[in-house]
Amino acid sequence: MKTVTILKYQWKDLLRGKWIIGYGLIYLLLSDALIRFGGTGPKALLSIANVMLLFIPLVSMIYGALYLYQSREFVELLLAQPLDRKSLFWGLFGGVTVPLTFSFLIGTGLPLAYNGMFLVSENGSTIIILTIGLILTVLFASLGFMLALKFFDDKIKGLGFALVSWLLLAVLYDGIVMMIVYLLGNYPLEKPVLALSILNPIDLARILVLLKFDISALMGYTGAVFNQFFGSSIGILVSVGCLLLWIFIPLWRSAKLFSKKDF
Repeated sequence: MKTVTILKYQWKDLLRGKWIIGYGLIYLLLSDALIRFGGTGPKALLSIANVMLLFIPLVSMIYGALYLYQSREFVELLLAQPLDRKSLFWGLFGGVTVPLTFSFLIGTGLPLAYNGMFLVSENGSTIIILTIGLILTVLFASLGFMLALKFFDDKIKGLGFALVSWLLLAVLYDGIVMMIVYLLGNYPLEKPVLALSILNPIDLARILVLLKFDISALMGYTGAVFNQFFGSSIGILVSVGCLLLWIFIPLWRSAKLFSKKDF
């Protein structure tokens, strides 16, 4: 009950700030525009997924870290009350992830719904896209929390690490993998590349999307290796399992840091 009370307070505070509404409106406008230009087929869903894979990790991780820094006085006040740290941590984390998740689901889901894409998409592709967005929101918010708690006394350093982490995972990672493949092309690299793809949650999410749509031409080297080792059906289960593991580890680490943090 204590966690729910904190979460409700944080939710009301975010709604007063209005930014969470703007976050949802961005997805609504982008999704609607992509559907209008790309139609109601796989092309539009892939375009939405590409925007989602770039935008969700950035916003969730940066805001997850920033939110904790901005809540420092609030945290100190609550810790002076008869409130255990575990309930406070989950209340704060839920106060970030629940609004972000609802904004994404409503902002993206509404254009998909009124354009009839839940009816025309095959094999639940639309549901898969929304589920991946939900997983990425929780995952990168937990990474933001972990970085903020790790560098809690230095806001610039914490936010800097969050931004650099997003840049590495979302933009530079595939280039680094391709450079490794190019330099070591004479060696058997399938298993190392498979391991590298698992170490990047954005890469995992992208592979999951492409496996679901079975678009081998767009998979790239890591996706092709992933498909070769696991196939489409098992590959989807493996990538989902790895993404859930990516959620668990930062959350476990964040909760541990929070329980020992001297505020």
